[in-house]
Amino acid sequence: MESPLIQLLVLAGIAIFLILRLKNVLGTRDGFEKPPVPQPSRKSRPEFEVIEGGPDLDITDHVAEDSPQAQALASMKRIEPSFSVTDFVQGARGAYEMILMGFERGELDQIQPYLAEDVFEAFVDVVSAREDEGLTIEAEFGGVRETTIYAVSFDKDTNMAEISMRFVCELTSVVRDRGGDIIEGKVGKSKKQKDIWTFARVMGEDDPNWLLVATDA
Repeated sequence: MESPLIQLLVLAGIAIFLILRLKNVLGTRDGFEKPPVPQPSRKSRPEFEVIEGGPDLDITDHVAEDSPQAQALASMKRIEPSFSVTDFVQGARGAYEMILMGFERGELDQIQPYLAEDVFEAFVDVVSAREDEGLTIEAEFGGVRETTIYAVSFDKDTNMAEISMRFVCELTSVVRDRGGDIIEGKVGKSKKQKDIWTFARVMGEDDPNWLLVATDA
């Protein structure tokens, strides 16, 4: 025998049973409960803890720790905390290609802002001598193969910093005389060129540009 009251009790029992099952499956969450922290993927790279007072990787990635070069670079960074050795090395690499090719092609106006006055005058003398002899140079840059810090110096009295870079590049260069005949080099044949260039600037000043102050092959 069924009555409306019995049916209502049966439905209420079923509803309570379903609510309890859902609660067990889904769990509960209060309004201020923090969401679950996602677990890192096994493929993700581990994060390295930075130890206070440890080596400056921006320096030790380029020169030996506790070397005179490292000490000079550290002094530069104390005067100018925003100075990045890595950014400098990358910038020097780009400047090397730009200045070298500007010199080879005699396009000195474009590279003058990056040269110390005496270096610019030396470049002008060489390019002028080539023009007087009727020589022309056809050069193609084949890429930098090596970029390393060769020497570092820092004057704590003047804050003048100098960093010498050693570059090794591939260069295709052909020299022609007035008549167009090749007197040096070979078309399509590259050669390995090695240079040591020194860049300088006063640390802590607003002007961030480094100037090429010396060249040595």
